[in-house]
Amino acid sequence: MSFSQAEEPVCRRRGDPESPQLSKDGDIILGGMFSFHSSWKDRQHTYMNKPLPLQCTSLNFRGFQFAQAMLFAIEEINNSTDLLPGISLGYKIYDVCGSISRGVRVALALANGNELVFAPSETPCARPAQVQAILGVTSSSPCMAIATVIGPFHIPLISHFATCACLSDKTKYPSFLRTIPSDYYQSRALVQLVKHFGWTWVGAIRTNDDYGNNGMATFTETAQQLGICLEYSVSFFRTDPPDKIKKIIDIIKASTSRVIVAFLSHMDMDVLIHALSLHNLTGYQWVGTEAWISDSQTAAMDRHHILDGAIGLSIPKAHVSGMREFMLDVKPLNTSSNELFTEFWETLFHCQFKQSKSSAVNQSECTGHEDLTGVQNSFTDMSLMSLSYNVYKGVYAVAHAFHGILGCDETCNKMQLDSFTILKHIRKIHFKTKEGDDVYFNENGEPTAKYEITNWQPTENGIVNFVTVGLHDASLPADKQLNLQDKSIIWAQNLQQVPRSVCSEKCPPGTRKILQKGKPVCCYDCLRCAEGEISNITDSITCVRCDPEFWSNERRDACVKKEAEFLSYEEIMGALLTAASLIGTFMTAVVAFIFVRYRQTPIVRANNSELSFLLLFSLTLCFLCSLTFIGRPSEWSCMLRHTAFGITFVLCISCVLGKTIMVLMAFRATLPGSNVMKWFGPAQQRLSVLGFTLIQVVICILWLTISPPFPFKNFRTFNDKIILECALGSAVGFWAVLGYIGLLAVLCFILAFLARKLPDNFNEAKFITFSMLIFCAVWISFIPAYVSSPGKFSVAVEIFAILASSFGLLICIFIPKCYIILLKPEKNTKKNMMGKGSQNHPESLK
Repeated sequence: MSFSQAEEPVCRRRGDPESPQLSKDGDIILGGMFSFHSSWKDRQHTYMNKPLPLQCTSLNFRGFQFAQAMLFAIEEINNSTDLLPGISLGYKIYDVCGSISRGVRVALALANGNELVFAPSETPCARPAQVQAILGVTSSSPCMAIATVIGPFHIPLISHFATCACLSDKTKYPSFLRTIPSDYYQSRALVQLVKHFGWTWVGAIRTNDDYGNNGMATFTETAQQLGICLEYSVSFFRTDPPDKIKKIIDIIKASTSRVIVAFLSHMDMDVLIHALSLHNLTGYQWVGTEAWISDSQTAAMDRHHILDGAIGLSIPKAHVSGMREFMLDVKPLNTSSNELFTEFWETLFHCQFKQSKSSAVNQSECTGHEDLTGVQNSFTDMSLMSLSYNVYKGVYAVAHAFHGILGCDETCNKMQLDSFTILKHIRKIHFKTKEGDDVYFNENGEPTAKYEITNWQPTENGIVNFVTVGLHDASLPADKQLNLQDKSIIWAQNLQQVPRSVCSEKCPPGTRKILQKGKPVCCYDCLRCAEGEISNITDSITCVRCDPEFWSNERRDACVKKEAEFLSYEEIMGALLTAASLIGTFMTAVVAFIFVRYRQTPIVRANNSELSFLLLFSLTLCFLCSLTFIGRPSEWSCMLRHTAFGITFVLCISCVLGKTIMVLMAFRATLPGSNVMKWFGPAQQRLSVLGFTLIQVVICILWLTISPPFPFKNFRTFNDKIILECALGSAVGFWAVLGYIGLLAVLCFILAFLARKLPDNFNEAKFITFSMLIFCAVWISFIPAYVSSPGKFSVAVEIFAILASSFGLLICIFIPKCYIILLKPEKNTKKNMMGKGSQNHPESLK
C-alpha cells in the first residue's frame, strides 16, 4: 500500500489492479482462487522495464469444475432458509494459473481490494478485509506463500487439495485450514501399502515443489523404519527442460526395481507419461497419490498403457445431489466482457464466437447454447467429484461459522465481522452435510485421514476402470488401518500375481543377512550360519548359537541334541577291551590254579610262593579294574577307576619289588659273615608290600578328600558331540598316583637289572627285568598318548596301558614257570633248580 501526500490521505494498492474472473455481490463476500490455467509463459526479465503481467496458458477444465462447485454451494446456501437466512453470499474468484507469485498478488487483491481508500489521518489505511474467507488454491506451494501473507491478518484460507504436511504447522500458517487430509497420513499409508505387498526395493519420482518434496521426505523416512529402500529418488517440475526429464528416463531404464512410487501432481504426471511413451517404458508397477491415481484425464493420456495396474490412494468417492446437473447447466456469460468463459467455451466445443480474438481457423461458430451432455472431457467427467465435494464442504464450513457468529435463527443479525472471530468459529464448526457426512477440523485444521485404495484396471476397449480394492483409515490402530482385497487387484502387464521388487531375495532359515558394501540395507548376501549356530526365521540378521548340549543340524535352522559319547560295552572298541580284560583275568586265574595245583614243586616254592600268589591276586585286580573305565561315567565309577587302578598296581609292583629284593638279599646272604636274610625274611616281605601299598592308599584318600574325580560333560573337544568323561578333580592327585607307581616300577627295574647275572636256573630276576622294561615302556608312551587322545580314546589308551602292563607282568614272570611245570616237568626238580652252582645256593630259597 502507498500513502499519498495529498490534502486528504489516500490509500491505493501498488502495481496493476487485479480483477476477478468471476464475481457476485453479497452481504458476505467469499474469495476463490482456482487454476483455470495449468501453466504460464516463462519470460526472461531484464529488470530494465516493468515486467509484463503473467500470461497463463493451457486451459484447465478441472479448475472450472472446482469453481462451479463453489458457486453451487453458494447458490444452495443463498436459497436456504435454514442456513444464513436473509444473508446473501457473494464471491470473487480469480485464476492463479498454479503460479506462486500470482497467487500472492491475488491474495492481496482479495484482502485489500483495488479501489482508492480515503482514511482519517489517525488511522491511515486501516479497514476490514474485502473478503471474509478464501477458498480454493489447489497446490501446496502457492498455499504456503498465500497463507504466509494473509496469516497475520487471520483471514481464513480453506484449501480442498493442498496436502503438504508442512501446512499443518499452525505457528507458520495460523489461518490455514483444509478439507483434505494431510500428506503426513498419505505418505505413511503409501509405505504401509508398499510394505503389504513385500516391495522393499522401489524407485521414487516426485514433483519438485512443496507437495512432492515434503511428501516424499515423509515417505522416505517412514520407509526406512520399515526396511524399505529407495533405489533412486528424483524430482522434476512440468516446466523443466526436456534434458532433465530425459535423465529421469535414463535412471528408470538403468534401475533394477520394478515398482515406482510417484508423488506427482496430475499435471506433472501428464508430462511424465508423454516422456515415458516416447521410450516405451512399460511393465513397471506404479504406486500413486491422490493427485493422479483417480484422474480420468491422466488415464486418457496413457495411450501406451504405461500405468496399467497402477495402485494408490484416492480421496473417498462422493456424490452430491444436484451438483452434476448444476455443472453441466453452465452457460457462457457475455463473451465481450468475460474472456475466460469465452476461451472455456471455445475450447470445450472447438468453436469460435464472432467477437472472439482467437486466431483459430476452420472452426464452427459458437452459439452459446451448445449441449454439454454429449461432451467427454475433464470438465464433464465426475470422477473427481470427491475434490469438488471438498470445495463444497469448505463453503458450508464458512457458512456455518457465520451462522453461529451472527446468531441466526429466523433472521441473522447483521454486524461488522473481524477475521479473527471468523477463523476461531470456523475451527470449532461441526456439522453434517445433506449427504450425511461429518465436517469438522482437528487441532491442525484438517479432517480425519481416510483413503480408498484405487487400482487401474484396463478394459478390452482401452478404457481404464478405477476400481476400489481397499480402504485406509488413519483413525484406527496401526495394524487395522489398511484393509485390502488382494484377489481383486490387476497388476502391471495384466498379471494376477503380485510383482516382485527386491534388491536381494529373502534369506532362508539357516542363513543370515550380510550387507553389500556401499549399498542400501535392502541389498545383502545370504551367509550360511556357522556350525553350532542357527537361524529359524526368514531374513535373520544374526545367527543364534545353540546351547552347549545342542548342535546345529545340517540345514542350520534348528538345534538338535548332541550325541553323548563315552566308551561303552556295546561298541567294538569297548567290547574288545572288555574281552581283553576278561581274558587276562582268566589267564591269571589259570596260572593261579596251576600254581596251587603244583604248589609243592620246587619252581613254585622257589622265590617265596606267598608273594607269587599275592602277585597273581593283584594282577587279577589290575585286569578287572580296567572294566571300571568302560561305561557311562558316574560319581562312584569316576572315583573308583583311578583309585582302584592306582592301589592294585602299587600292590602288584610291590610284590614284584619284594621278589626282586629277596633275590638280591638271598645271594648277598651267601657271602661269608653275611646275615642279610634275617633282615628280609617273610615277615619283612609282607610288611614291605603292605607299606608300599599303604602309601598309595594314603595318596588316594587325600585325592578323594580334597578334590575327587567327578563326571564331566566335555563340550570343547568335539563340536557335535558331548564327551562324557571323568574329570580328574585334582591333577596333582592323579599324577601323584601315577608318579608313585612309576617310582616303584623304576626302582624294581633297577634292582632286577642288577640281579640279572645271578645263576640262571632259578633266577627270575631277568624275567622281572623284562617285565619292568615292558611296564615302563608302556607307561612312558602312555603319557603323551593320553594327553593327546580326544574323548573316549584317552580312556581307551589308559585301559590299554593297564592291560598291556598287566599282560607284560603275567607273561614275563609266570608263563616261563608254567611252561616248565606243564611241558618240562623233568626240569621242575630241586637238583635242576640248583644247577651247577648248587653248592652256593642258599637253602632259604626252598
